[in-house]
Amino acid sequence: MNRTDDRLIPVLLICAQAVVWPGAVLLRGDAPRSVDLLVVALVAGLVGAGLALRRARPVGVLVLVALVCALGAGPTPAGAVVVLGTAGVALALFTVATDRDTFTAVLCVVALAAWQSLHGLSLHGLSDRDGLDVVLTVLLYVAACGAGLLVRRRRRARRTAERVLKRAEAERHRLPAVERRRMERELHDVSAHHLTAVVVTAGAALGLRERRPELADEALEFAAETGREVTRALGAVRAPAPSREDVPSPEERLRELVVGFRRLDQRVDCEIDPLPDGAVADAAYGIVREALTNVARHAAGAHTTVLCRYGDTRTDVVVTSAAPPKGAVAHGAGLGSGRGQGFLRSRAREAGGTLSSGPTPEGGWEVRAVLPGRTAAPVERSVTRGYRSAQVVAAVGLCLQPLLPTLVIRSESAAASPGSQVSAGVLFALLAAAQGLALLRLRRTPRVALGVLCALALLWPVAMAAGHYAGPVLLPPALSMIATCAALAVDASRARTEGRRWGFPIAAVAVHAVAVTAAVLDRGTTVPGWAVAGCAVAGASLAVGAALWGGALRGRRDRAARGYQEERLAAWTGEAVRDAWAERRRIAAGLETTVLSRTADMVTEAEAGRLDATADRAREALAAMRALLDTVRQGETGPELRPQPTLQALDLLAHQCRATGRDVEIRLTDRVPERLPTTVDLTAYHVAETVLSAGGEEPAMLELDLERGADGDTLTLAATGVPRAARPVVRERLAARVAALGGTLATDPPGPVRLRLPLAPDGPAGSAVLAEDDAEGER
Repeated sequence: MNRTDDRLIPVLLICAQAVVWPGAVLLRGDAPRSVDLLVVALVAGLVGAGLALRRARPVGVLVLVALVCALGAGPTPAGAVVVLGTAGVALALFTVATDRDTFTAVLCVVALAAWQSLHGLSLHGLSDRDGLDVVLTVLLYVAACGAGLLVRRRRRARRTAERVLKRAEAERHRLPAVERRRMERELHDVSAHHLTAVVVTAGAALGLRERRPELADEALEFAAETGREVTRALGAVRAPAPSREDVPSPEERLRELVVGFRRLDQRVDCEIDPLPDGAVADAAYGIVREALTNVARHAAGAHTTVLCRYGDTRTDVVVTSAAPPKGAVAHGAGLGSGRGQGFLRSRAREAGGTLSSGPTPEGGWEVRAVLPGRTAAPVERSVTRGYRSAQVVAAVGLCLQPLLPTLVIRSESAAASPGSQVSAGVLFALLAAAQGLALLRLRRTPRVALGVLCALALLWPVAMAAGHYAGPVLLPPALSMIATCAALAVDASRARTEGRRWGFPIAAVAVHAVAVTAAVLDRGTTVPGWAVAGCAVAGASLAVGAALWGGALRGRRDRAARGYQEERLAAWTGEAVRDAWAERRRIAAGLETTVLSRTADMVTEAEAGRLDATADRAREALAAMRALLDTVRQGETGPELRPQPTLQALDLLAHQCRATGRDVEIRLTDRVPERLPTTVDLTAYHVAETVLSAGGEEPAMLELDLERGADGDTLTLAATGVPRAARPVVRERLAARVAALGGTLATDPPGPVRLRLPLAPDGPAGSAVLAEDDAEGER
């Protein structure tokens, strides 16, 4: 709401107050006193000014409006500030509920209702009329507070949904670029590290061939083993599968890295603290590996220290190398791609840290990274306990302010009329409180709440008769009808099918018709009883029907909005994963014809015992890697050529789902083979995609395993934390995909979703599935 609206509403309230008083008095021909006009003008000015500033200080404005209206109501005629005192306070209370927390809003309602009741007693005493006006005022305040809380919750839900959609859309555009950068970095780290080690080892063996001929055999064996390791590592780079087995701890990985460099005759000392798995550990490993690789290239034989300190607030990763020894030959000089420093800084930046590098005073080189530590900054409490205590004390003090004159009036009234009866206002207040308690239980036990409301509707005519109520006869039953219709509207908005529970609406119409008929006939009327009953049934039916229609309409709108959001998230997830998968396949195709082919030639030369040729092939592989990195950003794969992702793309799917704020974990057991039949591979991926795209906020886990039996192997998929996957629409989509391969599907809303796909050879059914997936990829 903008400032124009903030100023307009107080003006409209002042105009409405002027119409009620003194407008109505002037129309009757009476002239109000000038003193009353002055008091009302002052009250209207203060209330209008306060309400115009209600966004900045809602609680202060509420107290100001209530006090000013209470002071103005004393010396002025009845109705002189009725609009400002009811609608103005309700508006201020609505603002408190929308802009402040729930505790503050509820505390304001309770304190305001108690203060107004005690203030009314201090002015009029216990001899006041039945007190129905107090009940109506309290109900107005409760309604204003409830409406404000509902608006605040909807605003917060809308903002949350918008943030999720914006984050998902941003991730949709970012994921292909992230995948490209990941593969660039991994290509550089894996290829450069391993192949550089081969070049350095082969160069050293060639230089010492005459003095130490045994080094040649060791270098050849190392080259063959390293070449095979490069092939395996690059295969993982092309398609990193979800976790299949337990990996070593980050500390063990770092120590194994140091041991590997020591085998290259590098003098490396290390101090490594245990690190938890995560982005910080991955960044530390990548930084140490790149720094040690640079030392092996440019300062062979230099003494190097690796320090990794994991603290509470920061993690320090320092790699310091001394000046290279005199006469040392840098066999790897000139083999770098020029991207090492950029990759180092990107690793530190993505982990939330910084990195600096440069020469040392002793002539060496140092790489220093500062990464996040063990603990992050604690989340500040939005409201402290001391502030809550101050709020309660202030509310109690406000309520006790009129208590002293109330006690005096009460004692005098009790002495004057010792035999006074209980007024209808007290009974109405008790019934209204019971209805409020029933509404509070509506979310957890809707049937019980609706039953209690229907039963309470029959007690309002009894309270009218017992309290000798003389006001408008339809007003008390209307209060009961409002509470019942609100409950029916909420229940209808949550129902997934039309007419799921017609018993309570029919019972509500019946009991309220009986209540209205009894109240009217008890007061006395010349209208026949059957006519009163017919009008009561018609009115109750219209009210209940309107509540059901409004609730159902609201529920359909909410479900349509949620469905639209889920469809957009699912579409963006599929598009992002396919684009990233296409980027991965494009780079993998370049690997097949460049680095991997040269690496295979290097292994062949090493196994043949040709050391010179092995060193040449290693240099060619490094050059091919450099050329691939130079051209990896060139070329785009059009949407019509995007390949269908398989199980190897599940890591991309999980990454995209996590971008929406949902915790998703995907596991593949060791029994799942690296290569599956094409149709099974595609179907398993699309099943996982369908299950996750069903939506939800619960942490989800998908586990794939292989069962071996007499009839053949079967791929199983168990999904937990996906209750929406049991919906009929999602179940039909899953069943259609599984049935095409002769599989089975089992869904249970409280439990997991289980699917079984037989690993049969590709046949007609599999070809149909493959054609369908290809068509979906083209779309």
